[in-house]
Amino acid sequence: MSIARRILAASAILGLTAACSPGGTTGPETTPTGTTSSAAGGQASETTEATAGETTEATADKTESDTLTVVTHDSFALPDELKAKFAEESGYDVKYVAPGDAGALVNQLILTKDAPLGDVVYGIDNAFAGRASDEGVLVDYESPALPATANQFDAENVTPIDFGDVCINADKVWFTEKGIPVPTTLDDLVKPEYKDLLVVTSPTSSSPGFAFLAATIGAKGDGWLDYWKQLKDNGLKVTSGWTEAYYTDFSGADGKGPRPLVLSYATSPSYTVADGESTTEALLGTCFRQVEYAGVIEGAENQVGAEKFIDFLLSPEVQAAMPTEMYMYPVVSDTPLPEEWVKFAPLSPNPIAVENLAENRDEWIREWAEAIG
Repeated sequence: MSIARRILAASAILGLTAACSPGGTTGPETTPTGTTSSAAGGQASETTEATAGETTEATADKTESDTLTVVTHDSFALPDELKAKFAEESGYDVKYVAPGDAGALVNQLILTKDAPLGDVVYGIDNAFAGRASDEGVLVDYESPALPATANQFDAENVTPIDFGDVCINADKVWFTEKGIPVPTTLDDLVKPEYKDLLVVTSPTSSSPGFAFLAATIGAKGDGWLDYWKQLKDNGLKVTSGWTEAYYTDFSGADGKGPRPLVLSYATSPSYTVADGESTTEALLGTCFRQVEYAGVIEGAENQVGAEKFIDFLLSPEVQAAMPTEMYMYPVVSDTPLPEEWVKFAPLSPNPIAVENLAENRDEWIREWAEAIG
């Protein structure tokens, strides 16, 4: 598979599944170590293995039926053999419903609160988890399969399943040929030597775009809009979506564009490897961490099955599939990672945190659109 096709496959999913951090939740400061994902501060993995049939709570007062309906985003990519395994072990007739992208999940859950779409939801990200909790569309459940090393991802009424970083990526070959140092920080991006070099996606139409907006707000505080005006004055280009930015404007990978800096993912360099080296790199000082959660839907007809499914998402088999199928890091920290990720897809040691994101999201987008969009 060509570099372009590999990145496109990965980013098509990431662009829909990832969003931004609520209430300052950024997850642990994590980097891959050896062939496993390692939690911050050198904590030992405390994984509790769970199968679909395991549960630690009494189920007498919980609903159960022969059918389990899973509500997820339209980029959900759990392998068929794992879906079949859960169905066989649980005995449920499992149905999957995808009402739209990740951003649509919570809205749909709220709109259908009186007639729930299903029993369990997977794919609520940390831009919307707080809203889902506030609107009362989820039942409080945290899986006993969640290891202690994932506690830093905690959010109310949901269980973290996977995570990843959105960062500026650089075309290393371009910078080497031009004799210009690769930028490393957000402040570097407004310097004259990087004029007309950066392309990002709009926060009004792109989840990575909103993640980058959140990163700038977290880093610049009340001065975030002034920072964006500096970016604009320095030749920033804004596109509606990732594909256009990466394949039309970016010079890296198989791209033929004129701009060597693009908004993408920390994992993207693992898909631009040629002759044993990646031609691109993520600027880890610009990253915002995104987390995906699963939760039991209020009014579920099969609450017992919903809890079993969440436990199953934390099983070793499903967690191992997250990098290759969902292009996200597993939250179970001793899960083996692809070799390319270990070499070329390190996570940011200090992802940028944002306070009160859920409460201010719409207002920030409005302000950005009026001044920049």
